[in-house]
Amino acid sequence: MTAAKGESRGCIFCAAASSSDPETTLTLHAGERVLVMLNRFPYTNGHLMVAPVAHVARLYESDPQSLGAIMRASAEAQKILSDVYRPEGFNIGMNFGEAAGAGVVDHYHVHVVPRWSGDTNFMTVTAETRMIPEELGTTWARLRPKFAELGSVFS
Repeated sequence: MTAAKGESRGCIFCAAASSSDPETTLTLHAGERVLVMLNRFPYTNGHLMVAPVAHVARLYESDPQSLGAIMRASAEAQKILSDVYRPEGFNIGMNFGEAAGAGVVDHYHVHVVPRWSGDTNFMTVTAETRMIPEELGTTWARLRPKFAELGSVFS
């Protein structure tokens, strides 16, 4: 699969969309309009991102079909994470632009973050370190088959 027109060479989402190695890019699903990938620097186990395949920075730059696919993929991701990790809650959100805290400013994406009571700790604040009990490769191996079962439901 190749990334859509407007692809940015240094963009993690465009790289994931065009990669033939989903494990290396931590890609859980790559469809025609949307991709789902694990966050390489997660807040919690299962922290993933849903992004359009098209390299666009703002919601209003996406066509209606892509917007629908992104919402459907976010909902399916929440369901899969609920089934696999049994979180007590979720943070789901987007940041647009550097001033809003976006780590990737030119390719928007939705963060889907499973949460548990007491899952925050002092390490992020005092040592700029996150404690994640499960290695990313293990998380990818647990979630990838679940996304594969969906096929093209939200592509």
